[in-house]
Amino acid sequence: MHLFLEIGLTGAAVLVFVPCAVLFLEILAAITQRANTIICNAERRGLAVVIPAHNEETVIGETINSIVPQLQSDDRLIVVADNCTDKTAAIAVDAHAEVIMRSDLTRRGKGFALDFAMRHLEADPPDIVIVVDADCMVEAGAIDRLARFCTQTSRPVQALNLSRAGQHANLKMRVAEFASAVKNHGRPLGLQRLGLPCQLTGTGMAFPWKCIRSAALANGHLAEDLKLGLDLARAGTPPVFCPEARVTSDFPTSARSVIDQRTRWEHGHLNIILSEAPPMFLEAIRRTNLAMFALTLDLIVPPLALLTILVVTIGCVSASVYVLFGIRIPLLIATISAVLLALSVLLSWARFGRRIISLGSLAIGAVYPLWKFPIYIRFLVARQLDWVKSKRRDD
Repeated sequence: MHLFLEIGLTGAAVLVFVPCAVLFLEILAAITQRANTIICNAERRGLAVVIPAHNEETVIGETINSIVPQLQSDDRLIVVADNCTDKTAAIAVDAHAEVIMRSDLTRRGKGFALDFAMRHLEADPPDIVIVVDADCMVEAGAIDRLARFCTQTSRPVQALNLSRAGQHANLKMRVAEFASAVKNHGRPLGLQRLGLPCQLTGTGMAFPWKCIRSAALANGHLAEDLKLGLDLARAGTPPVFCPEARVTSDFPTSARSVIDQRTRWEHGHLNIILSEAPPMFLEAIRRTNLAMFALTLDLIVPPLALLTILVVTIGCVSASVYVLFGIRIPLLIATISAVLLALSVLLSWARFGRRIISLGSLAIGAVYPLWKFPIYIRFLVARQLDWVKSKRRDD
């Protein structure tokens, strides 16, 4: 009986140890490895910026205004007014964007909107397609950097995508901003400095036309961008990170919307881990494909809050089993995992989090995973499967 308990608990501890080790190595590389010198002499070819938008009248104007000054005469700016019932299309037209209307209440989600845009572009395809969410600000020079880097590498390129909680945000939202910085800045930067590909994070994504035109976009997956990056990696064009191009957005101010958004993102991420990680791992080994193997390891790192919950749970169970039965190996592995996770958080804070949250507040914010615990319980008992748009503000 004790042998089966030791084997089972050791296996569980190892499953938690692996993502902790991957996270630590990524953050360590981000802060210790020299920045890769990107000398981009590629010409800037014709491009189309595509903005999928569903009822975005409060933000679409600012997003377009951040992009238009960066466009050249032969570039296109296309807004997909996707099942809109507000003034999104009219505002986009007034801002001199090319607007295409899509109406299909049964096939909802960003993936369907992007597929609609690609079919529209087929008549006169650009060399590069850049996707920007409707609630983002594209910093000056980002479009040019993405386009040139995409041309030079002939691969999808992911910009630095940062979410902000706002100057007067509460502790919970500042911890959320910090976690987002770890995920979208620290981890892909570490991969980039190791010469490895990154995941797509949803906005500020540039694609060569030959890559995006044949991609399976028309799906309602909750993490459609993450899945797209994995599909492109399988096809031989894994995404690369371009931290010099920056796109920013604000978290919703509605408390209900924050929960809805997090539920959609994290249920989608966990679904992808369960469905995509095992076959990708086997395929990476079969093909001896380092890029795919690295992406698979990065994929299995769950959201920081969930990883914390798993580490604490395994640690407590392992400690109890050690006290009761004297079984040491699971506790040793769990302790190493906890140390790696703590070091990852501290190093991330020192490099990426100082402007976001104080170290004291971050320590108090260690209870943040408890706020997200119901999201993970719902994944087990009432998993979200359909795409639902989050409101940006309380009514």
